[in-house]
Amino acid sequence: MGDTSGTAPKQYRELAGQAILVKSIESLAASSRINALQAVIHADDRESYETAVSSIGLGDRLRAPVIGGATRQASVLAGLEALSDAAPDYVLIHDGVRPFVTVATVDKVIDALLGGCDAALAATQIVDTLKRTDQAAHIVETVSREDLWAAQTPQGFRFAPLIAAHRKAVADGENTFTDDAAVAEWAGIDVCVVEGDKGNMKITTAEDLEEARTRARQAEWMALADIRTGTGYDVHAFAPGDHVTLGGIDIPHDRRLSGHSDADVALHAITDAIFGALADGDIGSHFPPSDPQWKGAASHIFLRKAVARVAERGGAIAHLDVTIVCEAPKIGPHRDAMRKSIAEICGLSLDRVAVKATTSERLGFTGRGEGIASLATATIRLPLRDET
Repeated sequence: MGDTSGTAPKQYRELAGQAILVKSIESLAASSRINALQAVIHADDRESYETAVSSIGLGDRLRAPVIGGATRQASVLAGLEALSDAAPDYVLIHDGVRPFVTVATVDKVIDALLGGCDAALAATQIVDTLKRTDQAAHIVETVSREDLWAAQTPQGFRFAPLIAAHRKAVADGENTFTDDAAVAEWAGIDVCVVEGDKGNMKITTAEDLEEARTRARQAEWMALADIRTGTGYDVHAFAPGDHVTLGGIDIPHDRRLSGHSDADVALHAITDAIFGALADGDIGSHFPPSDPQWKGAASHIFLRKAVARVAERGGAIAHLDVTIVCEAPKIGPHRDAMRKSIAEICGLSLDRVAVKATTSERLGFTGRGEGIASLATATIRLPLRDET
């Protein structure tokens, strides 16, 4: 999980439930042509790094991290030196805050190297008109955009010439290079350009991070194209007591709801709605009332199980809508507390949970004050499976 505090270094900020750095590592690892990955980290970030990568299942393919230097150039050299024992033929260098790099872009860089280039970088052609200004922000020149490219990463190189170029730069006191292609150019290495991807953004500012999070959410939802809806219904009668449990909260009342568990009709209806959307039985099949272990059980246990079943299928809950039918107690004063409780149980934002209430105009068992009924609808999204 990435850091959501806003104070962590940007590569450890949260993006779709992971640190940006982890997303970048996984995007590179998606290419089967990359044999090993070497992270370069700040000396103060070892704990953050270990926590962030703990969920990555890359085994020995992800090498132990190495501590970087005061500049990007120094950090890259530290990474190259750490790889020197393996003596690879080629190396790709990638920004840890470019999480959207695609396998296609990685393959273009690798293909250029295998095709004879000593070095290759992904880049996009400049399409905007460029202006040069003075210190007072007055335009002094319009710069031709012809043959201009915006450099991205990964940048790929033959390993031996690149590490030699980096070592020579240090020896000569050349320490102001902003990317590795510039080091290669300085050392006389011919560098090729391959067409990159405009989506391969570098997250630098707070605005970049917000854009990246929006993109990640959109990609996540687009991947869950199997949209399903389920309904649930539950009813419990009143018994002597001093409160009712509804939506995960206790509401003072002159009676309680009778049931094998805590008789929370709202959570029971939502649970059944989710199981229904999954076509996965009902609350009784998962938690039989004949089983004594569920006697008096809190209903959030049942709902959390239904939520977990969605996650096990690789899905997500999009929206929950519950209606409570009763003459008393009054639901309105407790509506927001219920929404918050349900959202927390299900791991949802508050705007994905609706709680409504109505009476039955004194008709039927609810109208006579004999009990409470609840109806719920759950909308979930699952990965689209190939049915062929």
